[in-house]
Amino acid sequence: MQRVVVVGVDRSLRARDAAGWAAGEAVRRSLPLRVVHVTPPGGPEGADGWPHHPEQAVALVAAELTARHPGLAVECRWPTGVAAHVIGAHAAASDLIVLGLRGEGGRAGLALGSTASAVAATARCPVVLVPSRPGDAEPPRRQSRITAAVDARDPAEGALGFAFDSARLHGAWLHTLHAEAGPGGKRERVAYADRSSRKGRLLAHTVRPWQEKYPDVRVWEDVALCGPVTALADASRGTGLLVLGRRAGARGLGPVADAVARRTRCPLAVVPG
Repeated sequence: MQRVVVVGVDRSLRARDAAGWAAGEAVRRSLPLRVVHVTPPGGPEGADGWPHHPEQAVALVAAELTARHPGLAVECRWPTGVAAHVIGAHAAASDLIVLGLRGEGGRAGLALGSTASAVAATARCPVVLVPSRPGDAEPPRRQSRITAAVDARDPAEGALGFAFDSARLHGAWLHTLHAEAGPGGKRERVAYADRSSRKGRLLAHTVRPWQEKYPDVRVWEDVALCGPVTALADASRGTGLLVLGRRAGARGLGPVADAVARRTRCPLAVVPG
């Protein structure tokens, strides 16, 4: 079975941003892109009437993406069901799933939608959550920097592997970041330890096997002396992609990933394992 990149869409501009990001990844990975629009069951006029013809929505997105990426193969799907379940079911054949942080049905002021949260918390493949961009901002381009959250004492190997591979695909620097509040407890401002400190050496030791596996990826390590949410939210302002691991057996996204998803300024990859 051929692998694909899956993107879930609706009629919102947020979904268009996610679709554009997904298309770029599909091109870099030399994979087809599957565009999925899920209609909820029991719509007021049946599947075709809620509240528009869904095949038209996916066809419009597909046309925009193929115009931007002429060599991209795009598949269109418009099933009926519970969005989180339907989209999550595509994980078995997907390199990754891409969603907007929230869809058109999200309440005003809601930073993280229920579908995005549920898929990222349960999918068996990496899930990338793409935040909205200002209306006058340019679409995201090739990433020059990727940031991976690393617990130097117990690293999430799946997330590290995804981060290194993404950095290779993008020709980007990989910023590995371990965050831990110092003796004074949690800080709201980010400060960094010296790289020659004990924690800095531990992080370098943790990352070294991956550097040997990916010798062309340029890496630098940082140890932030604050809580991980503060450190990662701050890092999201200057990076093209944040990568976090999701522990096996974890309930939901987990408090750190959930909080980071609500504050991130860049796409956030949640990687199982």
